[in-house]
Amino acid sequence: MSQSDFIIIGVSVGLALVILLASLAFFGIRWYEKHAHLRRCANERSVTTLPIRMNGLDTSTDFSASLSISIASGASENHQKNSPFNWRSHQNKEWLASASGIPRYSYKDIQKATQNFTTLIGQGSFGPVYKAVMATGEIVAVKALASDSKQGEKEFQTEVSLLGRLHHRNLVNLVGCCVDKGQHMLIYEFMSNGSLANLLYNEKERVLDWEERLQIALDISHGIEYLHEGAVPPVIHRDLKSANILLDGTMRAKVADFGLSKEEVFDGRNSGLKGTYGYIDPAYISTNKFTTKSDIYSFGVIIFELITAIHPHQNLMEYIDLASMSADGVDEILDKRLVGKCNPNEVRRLANIGHRCLHKLQRKRPLIGEVSRAILKIKERRLVKNDEASFARSDISRTVSLIEDHQVELSNMASMMERD
Repeated sequence: MSQSDFIIIGVSVGLALVILLASLAFFGIRWYEKHAHLRRCANERSVTTLPIRMNGLDTSTDFSASLSISIASGASENHQKNSPFNWRSHQNKEWLASASGIPRYSYKDIQKATQNFTTLIGQGSFGPVYKAVMATGEIVAVKALASDSKQGEKEFQTEVSLLGRLHHRNLVNLVGCCVDKGQHMLIYEFMSNGSLANLLYNEKERVLDWEERLQIALDISHGIEYLHEGAVPPVIHRDLKSANILLDGTMRAKVADFGLSKEEVFDGRNSGLKGTYGYIDPAYISTNKFTTKSDIYSFGVIIFELITAIHPHQNLMEYIDLASMSADGVDEILDKRLVGKCNPNEVRRLANIGHRCLHKLQRKRPLIGEVSRAILKIKERRLVKNDEASFARSDISRTVSLIEDHQVELSNMASMMERD
């Protein structure tokens, strides 16, 4: 072979090697990008929301105790302890950027709205609660995560994730949040009449009349009905109690505090026993399985709080058991401030609904839709009776008026006959 042939062969081999190396590099880069994308997606899906208990806005008067026995792996705890706060804050900001539809505010915005955090209106395990006036003039309530709150960031994420997609007239509306300068804050619509617990148990507050209590029970049932039957997937609140029922300026009730909530479809991992003592479903305690029927149990407790104004920590269940021994037993435990000011039959009907919600067997408790319809029937009957009474009063009034007119006519006729 000539020298020129060797040169041609060398150049051809060199080109082949260059093409081969370039191809390997190209496919290697594509493979790396694909697997990096898959890892990012897996990380996003693996963001967990292990919730903890949250109190209502008026937690300064909330004397409830919580059970929060969480089971977590040692490896996870060590990882969290070793992770610097700045890294977690950065991760939270990335997560928050993808949260659905919740407006974000800066620390300076909230500082100004709360007058440098001087308008304290409550204190809970999550942290202090402030009244704030935003730049738009809107009055809101700001919950600030306490610096010593151990799992508050997870609770924060749970609240934002759920309330970013759940909207109903009987759920407290989350209007914004703040993750800035190491602070985590949740911003809610302001509920001017505070919590149901505060109204029932604070003697300085005005007394709720029976009509208001019946409407509050109906409002709560509608809020739970949306969570159980309107949300997709259904949501279990897991911490229903009178301190987590807030009332607006027109005394309409809204369900609040979703830090413990879970979607009904979850991975089945044991997250521990959570809730508030006195409201926890006994079946949940024995099985460690929380269902929508456990929320029904908690609502049954609230119904009897409305009837009796007795807190679960004051042996409410014992009073309920005694009252259940006779048809009119609930009359004996009726809030003394309502005695003689409400229809006993309506009280007994509502108590009957409460008893069904508290049934020991979960499968025998009603669905929340049935509960809502039953409470609505009590209210409708009340309205019909009021209308009938109103018509009766109207008929009596017309009859009296006719009699008076007739008497005037007779008097005039008598006067004319005297003149004649």
